[in-house]
Amino acid sequence: MEMSNAARLLLFSAFCLCFCSFTNRRVALAQRTAPTPVHVGVILNLDKESLVARMCNVSLAMAVEDFYSSRSSFRTRLVLHTRNSHDDVVGAASAALDLIKNTRVHAIIGPLTSVQTAFVLDLGNKTRVPIVSFSASSPSLSPSRSPYFVRTTLNSSCHVNAIASIAKAFGWREVVPIYEDTEYGTSFLPYLVDALLGVDTRVTKRSAIPPSARDNHIVEELKRLNCSRTRVFVVHMLPELGSRLFLKAKELGMMAKGYVWITTDVMTDLVGTMDPSVVEAMKGVIGLKPYVLETEELRNFTARWKMRFKRENPKAANVSEISIYALWAYDTAWAMALAVEKEGLTEYSSFRKPVAGGSQITDLTSLGVSLTGPRLLDALLKTRFRKLSGEFRLVEGQLQSSIFQLVNVVGGKAREVGFWTPTHGVQLNSTTNTSISDLGTALSDVVWPGGSRLPPKGWQIPTWGKKLRIAVPTKAGFKEFVSVDGNNVTGFSIDVFDAVMRWLNRSDTYVYTPKDAQGENGDYDELVELIYREEVDAVVGDLTIVANRSQYADFTLPYTESGVWMIVPIKKNNNRNPWVFLKPLTTDLWLGSMSFFFFTGFVVWVIEHRINNDFRGPPAQQMGTIFYFAFSTMVYAHRERVESNLSRFVVTVWVFVVLILTSSYTASLTSMLTVQQLQPTLASVNELRKNGDFIGYQDGSFLKGLLLRENFDESKLKPYGNVSQYADALSKGSHNGGVSAIFDEIPYIRIFLAEHCSDYMTIGPIYKTDGFGFAFARGSPLVPDISRAILNITEGDKLRDIESKNLEKKSNCKDKADAINSSRLSFSSFSGLFLITGAVSILCLLIFSATFVYKNWGELKPAASRGSIWNKMVAWGKYFDQKDLSSHAFRGENGTKKGCDCESHRAATETSALTGGSQSPLSISVHSSIAEAPPEEGRPSTSSELGTTDPPPEAATPEGAQMGVGSDIMLCHPTVRRE
Repeated sequence: MEMSNAARLLLFSAFCLCFCSFTNRRVALAQRTAPTPVHVGVILNLDKESLVARMCNVSLAMAVEDFYSSRSSFRTRLVLHTRNSHDDVVGAASAALDLIKNTRVHAIIGPLTSVQTAFVLDLGNKTRVPIVSFSASSPSLSPSRSPYFVRTTLNSSCHVNAIASIAKAFGWREVVPIYEDTEYGTSFLPYLVDALLGVDTRVTKRSAIPPSARDNHIVEELKRLNCSRTRVFVVHMLPELGSRLFLKAKELGMMAKGYVWITTDVMTDLVGTMDPSVVEAMKGVIGLKPYVLETEELRNFTARWKMRFKRENPKAANVSEISIYALWAYDTAWAMALAVEKEGLTEYSSFRKPVAGGSQITDLTSLGVSLTGPRLLDALLKTRFRKLSGEFRLVEGQLQSSIFQLVNVVGGKAREVGFWTPTHGVQLNSTTNTSISDLGTALSDVVWPGGSRLPPKGWQIPTWGKKLRIAVPTKAGFKEFVSVDGNNVTGFSIDVFDAVMRWLNRSDTYVYTPKDAQGENGDYDELVELIYREEVDAVVGDLTIVANRSQYADFTLPYTESGVWMIVPIKKNNNRNPWVFLKPLTTDLWLGSMSFFFFTGFVVWVIEHRINNDFRGPPAQQMGTIFYFAFSTMVYAHRERVESNLSRFVVTVWVFVVLILTSSYTASLTSMLTVQQLQPTLASVNELRKNGDFIGYQDGSFLKGLLLRENFDESKLKPYGNVSQYADALSKGSHNGGVSAIFDEIPYIRIFLAEHCSDYMTIGPIYKTDGFGFAFARGSPLVPDISRAILNITEGDKLRDIESKNLEKKSNCKDKADAINSSRLSFSSFSGLFLITGAVSILCLLIFSATFVYKNWGELKPAASRGSIWNKMVAWGKYFDQKDLSSHAFRGENGTKKGCDCESHRAATETSALTGGSQSPLSISVHSSIAEAPPEEGRPSTSSELGTTDPPPEAATPEGAQMGVGSDIMLCHPTVRRE
């Protein structure tokens, strides 16, 4: 049955309804799964001249493509809107305004330069749109002052410490910065100066060149710098201006041997993009750039990047290597894509419009503020990853990196020679840990300007242009040191300086400028201050090195002797003193000698008393023997014969001491009696102060200040200018309008005494000084080189020849000592001898005492156990006074003992012990030297045996002893002689 028309219409309507429903569902599903485009602006200088901008533009596009090629599931997709700044500040600001107002971007990447970025930052801060720059490295652009500024490049102040480390390693004391006169250059300079000051390197000159400078302006600046002595230049500018600078430097001969050129990161990184003629002109340059680890990913990207860059820029010059800024641009776009995805931003940025008020709303304020900007900024600051340039990590809104690569421009390219890190300093490719102190010798493969492989010293006296201005003092006297006659400057100091400069091959690089150094027109201190005021470059002359002058200048090593002495008149003494024989020895030596005479005689008497009859007798006789024996050794006339070896040892040493004393005494007395004695009228500085005399000094010298510091009255000081004035003032004396003494330094005193040695003499040294030296500006690199040259001259015959030419004068004066030193002999001169003889005497006395006590302890012990200390000492003394008959001195030829044997000795001893008598048995003394008879059997033979043999208990006491208790009673045998 055929379907009616109504049924067909109904069926068609149902089909259309189902199809529309299906289509709407597909469209809605497609809309839900498509990524949301997020718009981000890019500001670059896309003119043909800007090669770096085109390199970074390719990197940005490749970063977006690479990021989303492996992340198709991401909900957002970064869309870059590029605008051309036309290398102009206004153009950059206009591009930013267009991106924010019309395109409604969430963020802006760029601009390239720091100057343009500074203007765009104001828009970003007002609208809260993040401004992310991978190339604006000026330290003046700080995220701390601009919260919506993110720097994904390095702050240019990061590598100033690396430059300072290189300067310190090579000993370069002066550096000249040449920088671009823009925000990029001027903000870098303070950081460089501070870093160099930290290693004791000064910035003596600087040169700011604007980017629009003509070539003749660059040439004039280079000529001005070349007139100075500094040869170390740090170049901080963009490649466009830097290329012109190096071409002109080569034309002026400033890329020759002896020069040092250091470039910062931008110039160094873009060497591979420069014209070959520029790279050739930069031969020998040392450059710094951030270190990038070469990975497989980086090598693959570089190959792809070069192909794409060549395809998109076919007319561009061949780029040998990719720039670090192209890598930072790639990583910046990568970080932006991660942050956008993290926050899930919408297609366009939402802005909150300002509330209309009474004041007129401008086109800028009508933009309002971004609602998504703060979220995107926070996500960007927290992004962390590792990509082409290394680790991407923002600290306080800036990229962080601490490693710099050192390169050497040679062979048409930048060749790596080492690295720098804050912790380890400079490290070379050839070593694993090279310290800063070893850098100067380790960088042996560096090619310096002029093809030299020896590190330049960093300074050079200009051979053209302005010469060194050398101030020389002019004064009335002492022209032996400096003499100025019109344009002719001569003298000892001048000849020394000329010899030094000839040794340095710089004899035609300076000119002498006479300056008054005496009287009211100036002095030597004011000459030194001329250096500080940069009116002269150095001072050469008889200039003494003192502390207060070192505050204004640096001094070389001294080339003369040092010291301040005092000139005084001679007091001639032709009278003969009847007591002159006492003068050779001082009082302490006389007293010391007499003490040792007595002590030596006493020691000999103690040792010889018991065994030698020559040292026995009444007390007066023995006292006389002590003195006579000791003093007779002085003329070797002693008649007493010593028996003990200990005594002989003491006497031998003492005779040696006496020999030295008498010889010295004779020589000193002879000198006093035969040589005319010259005595000064004053002996010391204290005597001058005490008397209040007038004193003189050389006019214009530092001595006036020195004397005032030593508390001399200024009214007593008189200045003099030459030798004749010295002699006239000293001859008059302090009470006749002259002075009593004149203070001056050794070189001047030698000249004065060469003419007046018979009437005047010196006393000193009074004060210590460092001698004459040459003064230069503080931190001058000339000082160490001239000091080394002075050493070479003073060690040879050259200085001696100069002295003979200028300072040695013919004189009828005989050579004599410069100062009066007393010829009297003091105790300290012979303290070693007295120490030896005293030690020997004491040692022998101790040995004798120990031996005596040991041998006679049997007799000494009873006396030591009873009675008072005084009684014990008396008893021991009386026992010591007895003869030691056991000694070989009291034996005959056949062994018979000489002396007497007191038979009553034992009886008296025992009787006293039994009766309790007050007298000790040791009080019995031997009063005669009668030889004893042969001992009888059964009893002790001699009194000496009493000291070694205990008496038998049953021994009876003789009757005769009863009446002799307490008295010296002795029964002696008749003398028996055996011939």
